[in-house]
Amino acid sequence: MPVKIAMIGAGSIGFTRKLMHDILAVPELTDTHFAFMDINPKNLEMVAQLAQRDIQANKLPATVSTTTDRRAALQGANYIISTIRQGGLAAFALDIDIPLKYGIDQCVGDTICAGGIMYGQRTIPALLDICADIREVAADNPLFLNYSNPMAMNVWACNQYGGVNTIGLCHGVQGGHWIIARSIEHWAKQEGLLAADETLHRRDVNIVCAGINHQTWYIKAEWRGMDMIPLIPELIAAHPKYREAEKVRIDVARRFGYFSTESNGHLSEYLPWYRKRVDEIPRWIDMSSWINGETGGYLRVCTEGRNWFETDFPNWMKEEPPVIAQERRSEEHGSYIIEGLETGRVYRGHFNIINKGHITNLPDGCVIEIPGYVDRNGINMPVVGDLPLACAATCSASVRVQQMAVEAAVRGDVTLLKQAMLHDPLTGAVCNPEEVWQMTDEMLVAQAQWLPNFASAIPAAQSRLAAAESNGTRVRLRQTEGAARLQTKSVEEMAANKAVSRANAAAADKGQMTKVV
Repeated sequence: MPVKIAMIGAGSIGFTRKLMHDILAVPELTDTHFAFMDINPKNLEMVAQLAQRDIQANKLPATVSTTTDRRAALQGANYIISTIRQGGLAAFALDIDIPLKYGIDQCVGDTICAGGIMYGQRTIPALLDICADIREVAADNPLFLNYSNPMAMNVWACNQYGGVNTIGLCHGVQGGHWIIARSIEHWAKQEGLLAADETLHRRDVNIVCAGINHQTWYIKAEWRGMDMIPLIPELIAAHPKYREAEKVRIDVARRFGYFSTESNGHLSEYLPWYRKRVDEIPRWIDMSSWINGETGGYLRVCTEGRNWFETDFPNWMKEEPPVIAQERRSEEHGSYIIEGLETGRVYRGHFNIINKGHITNLPDGCVIEIPGYVDRNGINMPVVGDLPLACAATCSASVRVQQMAVEAAVRGDVTLLKQAMLHDPLTGAVCNPEEVWQMTDEMLVAQAQWLPNFASAIPAAQSRLAAAESNGTRVRLRQTEGAARLQTKSVEEMAANKAVSRANAAAADKGQMTKVV
């Protein structure tokens, strides 16, 4: 029987199409049935048309079905892939814009910090509904591959409360691995260890990463038998591109001794040190790419990408269909995991799983990101041991925020949600407790339509906001657009560079737009 893969949130053009191509590049999976499901029928139909055209052009036996009925998509599914963004770009804008009024300047806002915490409050109930349907109608022993952020919170909730075997997948490890490889290459040429025309692939540098999603640390890096860990901070700082683009990551690496997987802008919003003073933010970021720290940068590129795709879709259908082939596979883990489980070919990647003694100085039960091996026997995760203490301390602070946020989402507990916000590193560095309380109420009220878990609590939040307004106790808001915000381009403005606009719309990893290859 062909494998059935349900793709929930299939209207996400970048992820859906790329993951399908990756899977169909595996010879044993060319007859896969893809069940595309999305709540937006227009986006779903556009993606499906491209997918079916690509399959036909490559003369593959794969099939695609589309539906807005989630249970129909999940019926008999062997694998389920989630790429949902609960609340869409409208809710995402509130995750960025409301905290900004309280001085919280986020680049991405989808992991922790105020935006990521609220994203979890919307997404966890939706994922638990998906899990309930998986338990009832999917095939026996299905695997849930989650790409939706906030990654750690979502995987935590699905495993603990959803009752479904859920693995979280991210591309941060691969991205940082390339930075390390390029930095070693630059240094090695200067030292005469590589010829001027030689290049390094990331596979040439053996690494181990461990931590939590978006705060994972390269605790091992070897090249030609040499331990590169002591050299990495200075090698990256010496690279002509990275010394400008990765100031936060370089500073953390120098102080901790270990380089982080996450981009400069992303990492800066998980820590209490780099984005708390508006006048200091420009010192730590680089505006050559949104991912290096632009205020609301990810919201901007996602909005531009969606608007361009919807406008330019007829031209996409006129393009020559891409060749689906093994050498064109992306670095996303999903297809390799399915390949390993179905064929027995071994794959090594870094996955998000529940900690069961794998990292010994982080709490059991939290979600960690560590190396794993996949074959026909399953997904096998070795014990890493202790993280370096500074890395563990940073991860531990975020883990407790994640834990409170998960429990708040599951229970619909406003007090616990506010306590999660209060303990978030950047939020706590910027806001006093009353500001946190008011901001959380404002976000709850603004996002009420996507928060069924808080339905009974939102009227009280509205009353608190109204009372503060009337009695003069409302906290003062900042009048700011952020330290480094760029205007979202119109479709007409994007048309000035159609190739860039199309690449942005098609990208599964929008950070890849800046990766040196």
